[in-house]
Amino acid sequence: MPIYDYHCKSCAHPFEALVRTGSVPVCPQCGSTDLQKCVSPLAPAGKIEAIRMAHRRVAAAQGHFDHYSPSDKAKLLQGKKNI
Repeated sequence: MPIYDYHCKSCAHPFEALVRTGSVPVCPQCGSTDLQKCVSPLAPAGKIEAIRMAHRRVAAAQGHFDHYSPSDKAKLLQGKKNI
């Protein structure tokens, strides 16, 4: 189920909605179905990498990389693609 950005034409409320195929989203503020689907902004490339590495550090701190060798863990946490 993709998440879409919408703008309500009735009350001008911007919101995101998880939309299943065949379902019609409604504005959470006024209940209107008169919506405009908006283009979601992309995060800048540097931010995407920083977010990805932050998630890897959290996973490593929680022990999710325990099945890797110490050298493989270091490579993963440095952002290298090859293990």
